Amino acid sequence: MTQGAPEAATLASALRHASGLGLERLDAQMLLLRALGRTPHDRAWLMAHDSDALDAAAHTGFEAALQRRLRGEPLAYITGHQEFYGLDLQVDERVLCPRADTETLVDWALELLAPQAHALDLGTGSGAIALAIKHQRPDVQMHARDFSTEALAVAQANAQRLALEVAFSQGSWLEGLSGPFDAIVSNPPYIAAADPHLPALAHEPLQALASGNDGLDDLRAIIEQAPACLKPGAWLLLEHGYDQAQAVRALLLNAGFFEVQSRKDLADIARCSGGRWKGHTAS
Repeated sequence: MTQGAPEAATLASALRHASGLGLERLDAQMLLLRALGRTPHDRAWLMAHDSDALDAAAHTGFEAALQRRLRGEPLAYITGHQEFYGLDLQVDERVLCPRADTETLVDWALELLAPQAHALDLGTGSGAIALAIKHQRPDVQMHARDFSTEALAVAQANAQRLALEVAFSQGSWLEGLSGPFDAIVSNPPYIAAADPHLPALAHEPLQALASGNDGLDDLRAIIEQAPACLKPGAWLLLEHGYDQAQAVRALLLNAGFFEVQSRKDLADIARCSGGRWKGHTAS
């Protein structure tokens, strides 16, 4: 038992104990619900039963999860779940934890996709982007790709559990693909290898985070390879770092894309940039 933890606990005292150790209340509630075998949506139940006794097994599980969180492990890895665009995704250390910022990319793609469009999600990870698009637009023919076979296993399991039909393939970005696609979307690695924020993300797979000295290596590769797989006038939409919008727009323009623009996330940060591939629609 962690030093300072109560010998016999109620649900309320367990949460106070977690707060005293510096854990945010929401995180503590999610961990306690997990220890109790209840869903993340049972927070109201938790508050209504705060005087209930916490049995020994649940207390032990809560303490173990609490220590993992205090060591910096993402909450989603401990609980095994992360909500994204209204979907309950299963996640673990094989994939990045889906982040709310990425919903900006999904919103943009949904605005642009015509009925029966063929779309590709590159570096799909947990499948978050592809599955969110497919859930909102069942008519879209959705393909998703990742270099990591372990990540693909997570994405495929999510697709099967959510009963969403997505075609998955393994490969390095667009190598070996011909398309053509009406849209390509991607949230690739975009953190510089020497970025001081990387150590704080040590629990997540490094290959899904870092991308060369300036963080743009994978974005460059996708922009270079995408034209061969896009229909004329089709869109390439990319998530990037908070300070990379101008650089990504320049890469798109230099590669021959038009209508190049950026979109801001909920924090008013230019989070995604994209453009259309030149062709008969560009005049």
